Amino acid sequence: MLSINPSLNTERENYKLLIGTIIPRPIAFVTSVSDNGIINGAPFSYFSIVSSNPPMISLSIQRSGGKQKDTARNIIHTKEFVVHIVDEQNVEKINQTAATLPSNQSEIELAELTLVDSIKIKVPGVNESKVRMECTLEYSIVLGENSSIGCDLIIGKIVQFHIDEEIYEEGRINQAGLAAVSRLAGNNYAKIGEVFSIERPK
Repeated sequence: MLSINPSLNTERENYKLLIGTIIPRPIAFVTSVSDNGIINGAPFSYFSIVSSNPPMISLSIQRSGGKQKDTARNIIHTKEFVVHIVDEQNVEKINQTAATLPSNQSEIELAELTLVDSIKIKVPGVNESKVRMECTLEYSIVLGENSSIGCDLIIGKIVQFHIDEEIYEEGRINQAGLAAVSRLAGNNYAKIGEVFSIERPK
C-alpha cells in the first residue's frame, strides 16, 4: 500500500486523491443573488448534512487563487441561498451552470432554467428540481487563509423544504423517484445503482 504525505503534494495532486476516493459525493445546485440583483447558480459537490435539529447543511466553496467565488460572496452578503438536489433529469442543465461567466451574467439564463419564488427568503429557486431547500446563513468560516487557494465553509439552516409530491411518501423520500446523481472524479457522475441493506446492531 502506498503511503503519501499530503504536505509534499501539490494542491492538484491532493485534489485528485480526494475526489477519486471520497465518492460518491452528492451535488448541491445553489442559487444566490448578487448585490446587483443577478441570480447566480452553481453546482457544488463538497456538500453534506450537518444536523437534523435544527436542519442544517454544509457547503465548502473552493477559492480560485485565493479569490472568493460569486456564490460564497453572495451568501455571506445576503445571508440567504437555495440548495437543490441534482438528479438524472436536471443534471445536463445543471452542468451548464458550471461554466465560468462574468459576475454580471446569470448561469440560470445560460442553462435556460425556470425561476420559482421562495416562501421565506428573497432568493428564488429553480423549478427543474424535485427537491429544493430555502436556507439562511448560520455560519461562514474561511479555511486555509494562509494558502493561495483556501475555501469558504458555509453552514446553512434550512427554513423551508419544497418536495415533489410524487417522491414524498408519508414523511420519507422515494429514492428511486428522486433519482439523485452523484459526483465522481473527472467528468464522471453516478446514478444510485444497486441498493443493499445491512441491519444496524442493537
